[in-house]
Amino acid sequence: MAIVGAVAAGLALAGPATAFPLYPGGPDVPVPVVVGIPGLDPAMPGFLGTPAQIPVPPIGVPNFSAPSVNPYNGERVGIAQPVIIRFNEAIGDRATAERAIRVTTNPAVDGSFYWINDSQVRWKPAQFWPANISVTVDAGDSHSTFNIGDALVTVADDNTKQITVTRNGEVVRTMPTSFGKPGHETPNGTYIVGEQLRDMYMDSSTYGVPIDSPEGYRTYVEYASRISYSGIFVHAAPWSVAQQGFTNVSHGCLNVSTENAKWFFDNAGKGDPVIVQNTAGGVLSGTDGLGDWNR
Repeated sequence: MAIVGAVAAGLALAGPATAFPLYPGGPDVPVPVVVGIPGLDPAMPGFLGTPAQIPVPPIGVPNFSAPSVNPYNGERVGIAQPVIIRFNEAIGDRATAERAIRVTTNPAVDGSFYWINDSQVRWKPAQFWPANISVTVDAGDSHSTFNIGDALVTVADDNTKQITVTRNGEVVRTMPTSFGKPGHETPNGTYIVGEQLRDMYMDSSTYGVPIDSPEGYRTYVEYASRISYSGIFVHAAPWSVAQQGFTNVSHGCLNVSTENAKWFFDNAGKGDPVIVQNTAGGVLSGTDGLGDWNR
C-alpha cells in the first residue's frame, strides 16, 4: 500500500505534527502541520484536510536537459550536505527550473533553493537533515535517492583549543588542536567535510604565496579532510603537537595529532558539519563552496 509520508520542497512546515490513520482503524501516522497556506492550514478558513490527505502538486515541466545531481544515487552523506544540481546549460527562467525539481523525504523536511550561478542550483534544509533518513531528488530526467547518516557534529572552539565530536548527541572524541596563527586566523562558521585525502602536499603557491617566501611552504601531510574550498583542512600535524591545545600556529587549518587525524579521517565523511567558533578570523564565506550554512 502506498503511503504519502513526504511533502514536496517549498511548502511551509511548522508546529507540532498532526496524525492520520495508516488505514481505517489502523495506527496513527504523524504528519507535519502546514501553516499559512489556505486550504492546508487547519487554523485557516477552508481547511481541506491533513497534508497527507491532499495530493502533492505535480512536478513542473523541466526547462533543462538531464542535470547531474549530487549526492549521487545510493550515496550516504552527513547531516549538513546540500543537494547540488548542475545543469548542462545556463538557466534563464530559474522559477520554472525550481518547479521541475522536487526534494522529498520521510519524514518531511522544510528547505529552500539558492542559486550559485545560472548553471548550478542548490537546496538545503532549513536546519541540518534529521539523522538516518532517505532523500529523493527528481530533476527532469535525473533522479537520485541517497541516505543521511548519523548526526556526526564536530565543534572546534578557539577558546579551549579543543575539538569535540558528537555522534547523535553523545561525545565520541575530543582532541587538542591548533588554529590559524595571527594573520592567518581560521574563520568562524559552519563548514562541511568535502574530499578526504590519505596524504597530500600543501603548497602555499596555490593561493599566491611563493614557497620560498617567509610565509611560504610546501608540506607533506597525512589524513587530510577538506572542510573549505579555500584550503582549510583537518589534518595530521605531528610538528605542532606541543602547541595543540595551547597556541595557534597553523596557516588556517585545524592541526591535530596523527592519531586524531586518522580517527577523524576514518569516522567523518562527506556532508558532516564542522563548526568553528570563537576565533578572530571573521566568518567563512557562504559562497566558499563548503560554506553553505553561512549564507
